[in-house]
Amino acid sequence: MRKIFFLLFFIFFSNNIFAQLRAFNDVFPNLNQDIKTSIFKESGYVKSSQKTSGFVIIGNGQNSKLDTQIVNNVLRKNPGFLVESILVLQGNPGSISLLDIYNALGKIGDLQGRLYNSSTRKQLVPLFEEANRIVSDRQTTAIPDPPPTRTLPRNETVYVRLKDVNFGNTYYRAEMSLIQNGLRYTLTNFRSMSYLFIPVIKEDKFIAQLYFEPIQEGILIYSVAGADISDFVASKIDMDSAISKRLNVINSWAIDGIKKK
Repeated sequence: MRKIFFLLFFIFFSNNIFAQLRAFNDVFPNLNQDIKTSIFKESGYVKSSQKTSGFVIIGNGQNSKLDTQIVNNVLRKNPGFLVESILVLQGNPGSISLLDIYNALGKIGDLQGRLYNSSTRKQLVPLFEEANRIVSDRQTTAIPDPPPTRTLPRNETVYVRLKDVNFGNTYYRAEMSLIQNGLRYTLTNFRSMSYLFIPVIKEDKFIAQLYFEPIQEGILIYSVAGADISDFVASKIDMDSAISKRLNVINSWAIDGIKKK
């Protein structure tokens, strides 16, 4: 009798948890089937667009039930270039929690040495040669990543230094917050990003925003990144590629961290 009671309790409790999870179609209703198919592949859906020709943003349209601030926080930066990525890391519903995702995002050091395919060097090279958590935006002394926690904070801000293969030392403010049904992770540069001592992206003009939500099919990872740069810089650098490869490396870092859970 006791075993039956616990079995019924477990079934009720599990169903109650899973009932709170949205399905992919609840988040993105009536999405084009080709786009939906790509989202469930390993590489996901990725789209670059420019302000001059009109942004193409799925997460901000009629087919999205995401919190509007996820995209609007990027658009407020008045970017000239924007990259949007959507993918579903498939798995059993409820097997990965927001706490697991939060702990994965805390491993800043794991960004070091992550590879991308360099078109100029014709080989895979590390995008970030060094990656450290730092004390603050005023004190850039490296500090170790904390151990995994059992408590999920509602909001948190940490500071990061990434030695970028193209831009040298770059400095970011990483803000995590719980919104809607998931966790939002925002990276914003708090110092200018330069190439050969020439400022390319000024302070607070690059932003990458990732949103993670456990859904019935696994983990939804929605990300959008943008940069506001001068016309002169835009004519010299392939900004679509520059933003895409950084967003891809950040996404892959987060995915690998989640998979370890």
